[in-house]
Amino acid sequence: MEVKLLVSIIINNYNYERFLAEAIDSALAQSYPHIEVIVVDDCSTDNSRDVIAKYGDKIIPILHQENGKQAAAFNSGFAISQGEIVIFLDSDDYLLPYAVEHIVAVWKPELAKVHYRLAVVDGAKQPLGYSYPQGSKPLASGEVWRTLLEVGRYIGVPTSGNAINRKALMQVFPISEQYKLTADDYLSTLIPFYGEVVAIEEPLGAYRIHNSNQWALATVTGARFQRFIRHDLEKYALLELKAKELGYELPKDLKLRSWGRWWVLLASFRLDPQNHPIPSDRLLPLVYMGIISLWKYSDFNWQKRLIFSVWFIWVGFLPLPLAKMAITWLFVPHKRPKLWSGHKKQVIAHSAKEKLV
Repeated sequence: MEVKLLVSIIINNYNYERFLAEAIDSALAQSYPHIEVIVVDDCSTDNSRDVIAKYGDKIIPILHQENGKQAAAFNSGFAISQGEIVIFLDSDDYLLPYAVEHIVAVWKPELAKVHYRLAVVDGAKQPLGYSYPQGSKPLASGEVWRTLLEVGRYIGVPTSGNAINRKALMQVFPISEQYKLTADDYLSTLIPFYGEVVAIEEPLGAYRIHNSNQWALATVTGARFQRFIRHDLEKYALLELKAKELGYELPKDLKLRSWGRWWVLLASFRLDPQNHPIPSDRLLPLVYMGIISLWKYSDFNWQKRLIFSVWFIWVGFLPLPLAKMAITWLFVPHKRPKLWSGHKKQVIAHSAKEKLV
């Protein structure tokens, strides 16, 4: 008799009352029947708990009495979960009905995780015309840990786009207080070290962009980019610790190898230089290093390298209003002028979060 894998869908929520029911409904509506749905409310101050109460015993609720942030929500949900496969679903995102069925179809016991694309929608669930990650490059697969150690990043998906092996999660849980705001980065960095990764290029869920989302950019502000950079620095420190544990020496120019981080650094510096998280940064070196990284390490064709080289010069030296236009063009693709809509598939413009994966 075939043993059916149990899949745990852990929904973490804080003050997303307006989206929460849709996330829970999407989990309960899965075509694959062997699931458990755990909803962790991290001491919301809106009516989220009233939403949760309406589901009765269809879900397993965990109601925090203090706001412990993302890591605490993940820890609480994982501690009571039973599934061999675990999906951490952000409460402002949702899964498509066949998501778990497709994940189980490609699952192997030795995998670290399966990750899959997410369709990008707005706060009203309207499609924005692209998936996450944007562009034609495939999601990372296979021995992704090798890519991490060589270039410090891989093409991946945010929290809701990952189905993770319980055996791998047991190696890295509980998540410490140090990563209370960056538990998703913590998992995306460490989990590939515990097995191979399988990629599904079809969107199996939706990633929602709205003004109160911590990561998704609806508008460009210095504060958003500052947060990305602080988390990026924390992720590199975590990677260094893991490399040391494995006896592996990271390349001395590891940070140069991730060209996307230079986009973020320059955007932060131009938008709010007074609060830029790295005090030693200067404008000219940021532009120069960004272009060097682009030409030395990116696999873009020469036309795209030229376009992005112009972007670095434009953002670096033109007046701030014009620089902000270029930053918005790169980081907020759904706000591009219609003139550019026909070229979306030709231009690689990932969201800020993905640039730091």
